[in-house]
Amino acid sequence: MSELSVDGVKVSYHVAGAGSVCLVHSGGPGIHYGYLRMPELEQQLTMVYIEPVGTGASDLLPDGDYSMPKYAYYAAQVARELGEEKVFFLGHSHGGFVALQFALDYPELLRGVIVYDGMAFNGPELGEEAGRQLAAYVARRPAGDALAAQVQAAWDEDSELPDSREAHLDNLRRLLPVYFKDFEEISPRLTSWFPTMDITIDPQRQPALWDVRDRLGEITAPVLVIVGAYDFICGEKFARQLHDGIAGSELVVLADSGHFGHLEEPERFFGSVLRFAAAH
Repeated sequence: MSELSVDGVKVSYHVAGAGSVCLVHSGGPGIHYGYLRMPELEQQLTMVYIEPVGTGASDLLPDGDYSMPKYAYYAAQVARELGEEKVFFLGHSHGGFVALQFALDYPELLRGVIVYDGMAFNGPELGEEAGRQLAAYVARRPAGDALAAQVQAAWDEDSELPDSREAHLDNLRRLLPVYFKDFEEISPRLTSWFPTMDITIDPQRQPALWDVRDRLGEITAPVLVIVGAYDFICGEKFARQLHDGIAGSELVVLADSGHFGHLEEPERFFGSVLRFAAAH
């Protein structure tokens, strides 16, 4: 693990692999980077896994202001610390939001951006759509299905959780089935991945409404958008908004994936990222 101090705030990161540098920004916010470790990409890229501020070994922000420009700012300082003229930036879920903000604020640092199950806004509309998609997931399950009941209960409890890591981590683990196309099929293959799922809770975190849908045309860096067709929370329609709004962007829809395509369709996911990196 490496770290740097940015305006008195510690930012930690991990470097693995060889080749062109790619910053990696996890989701959540607050989810630790381990779930997004990608050894397959490390064979051809130098992957720099950021522990975003307010997450893991990085410091909490004293004012609780975890806005998208703040996340992008700290990521940019990591990029500059590495001494590279330009880097790739791969952001997953909430990290995909940060990737878009990074592309708007620091285009001079970028070779390309991979927005992985991300979108161009954060606010009530996101929660409402996720609620509709979760209800559709429950409706597809057999009547009286225990997994559907587990997911629905976890979703209903989400807004009432106490400010504790244990409560949020338990809730996330109970919600996990809805994040996959076929959780029962894939779960036996994820026994070593499940323990990588961890979270940091900052009780001082402030709401971070954000919307750059009307600014997508300003993005000049090459952009690859990747989305799982069964992603209930950052779905295909939002990926297509990005693709339609960013000139020259590429769109890859993983037909047999939910929110974790690098686990569900690894060959196509990693192949798409490496082809994009090789082209830019």
